Amino acid sequence: MGGSNIRGALLGLLAMAIFATHDVVVKTLGGTFTAFQILFFAALLSFPIMTLILLNDRREAHLRPIHPWWVLLRTCCAVVTGASAFYAFSELPLAQTYSILFATPLLITVLAIPVLGERVGIHRWAAVVVGLLGVIVVLRPTEADLGPGHLAALTAAVSSATASVVVRKIGSEERSVVLLLYPMMANFLTMGAILPFVYVPMQITDFGLMGVIALFGLTASFLTILAYRSAEAVIVAPMQYSQILWATGYGWFLFGETVDLATVTGAAIIIASGLYIVFREGRRNVSENRPVLHTRGRGETGTTAPRASVLQRVLSREGARSKPLANAAGNR
Repeated sequence: MGGSNIRGALLGLLAMAIFATHDVVVKTLGGTFTAFQILFFAALLSFPIMTLILLNDRREAHLRPIHPWWVLLRTCCAVVTGASAFYAFSELPLAQTYSILFATPLLITVLAIPVLGERVGIHRWAAVVVGLLGVIVVLRPTEADLGPGHLAALTAAVSSATASVVVRKIGSEERSVVLLLYPMMANFLTMGAILPFVYVPMQITDFGLMGVIALFGLTASFLTILAYRSAEAVIVAPMQYSQILWATGYGWFLFGETVDLATVTGAAIIIASGLYIVFREGRRNVSENRPVLHTRGRGETGTTAPRASVLQRVLSREGARSKPLANAAGNR
């Protein structure tokens, strides 16, 4: 492994550590506040930071989407992902939540077939089936302790995968500002409409922790961008699975959580399947779209943890490829 790949791997590990700490803050606040309230204030506190980022895109163009229905679908998925994931973190042990969310690459592989026209061979199909069996092992459906938290984690995995595939489909044509701003506004408005029914008074320290969620999400996204700029995708992508180690440590030390054999076994199966798909897509002439490898970062929640590939395009002023597409669309 070359020096740049090592640097990329280390940056990826650091990003995932910060994301895991971000989720610890979410879980801590989730003991007092609903996911709706946390998301509302996290989105509110994200606006100043995201405004600075969006100012980097100085082209004169409007914010109407080229593909409104796809943008609407992605926006809805981002809102659902945020609410579901934040609720799951507040209800389930961290390690168990991560194990279920790790099914996202498997679902991306499946959804890429109808949406992207991706051809999936027997090897990746086998990995998907085995990985989903791992999810069943984690869930243990024959036991009576399944609850809303498990359903929320599964919902977050499905909606995150859907949003990721939509970005792969329209990301080269839609302005990155559109892809960032619409989910954030939808989150702010949706959670704001729900807030009067679930609001719990907050202390100044609670506001500070909400700000930490926004700051950590953005910081980890930046580090993910730097990691993918430094190293090959097949090196950086597997680093996401290091979150299970942080989850186990944080869960034990901060929340008194223990990891049972079913969670460990299921997580191992899911991670092995996900890694197989990552390395399989990394081979030449195997995947035309490489939907998992090109899905950088974590599921977008509509706060300041946007899809890293979208954020990267904003920071690089859309990239050379986007400019002629924008001109062809009539200087949108």
